[in-house]
Amino acid sequence: MNREETAAKIAALIAPFNKKDVTISDATTFAGDLEFDSLTVMDFVAEIEDAFDIIISMNAQAEIETYGQLVDAVVKMQG
Repeated sequence: MNREETAAKIAALIAPFNKKDVTISDATTFAGDLEFDSLTVMDFVAEIEDAFDIIISMNAQAEIETYGQLVDAVVKMQG
C-alpha cells in the first residue's frame, strides 16, 4: 500500500474520533488540533493496528505527533 492509499485509510479511521470536524492535513496534530486525550489515543492506535495488521510500540507512539508522521510510520511498518 503506497503513502496515498495509507493516508486515505488512516483519514477514514480518524473520522469517528474527529469530534470537532477538523480538516486533516499532514500537519494536523493529535493532541492540539484533534484534542485527543490519552484514552482516545489508545483507542485510535488500536484501530490503526487492527486495520494495518501492525504493532505501534509505545516509543513510536511517543514520537508521532502529527497525521503526516503517523502515515509515514505506518507506511514504514508495512515494509
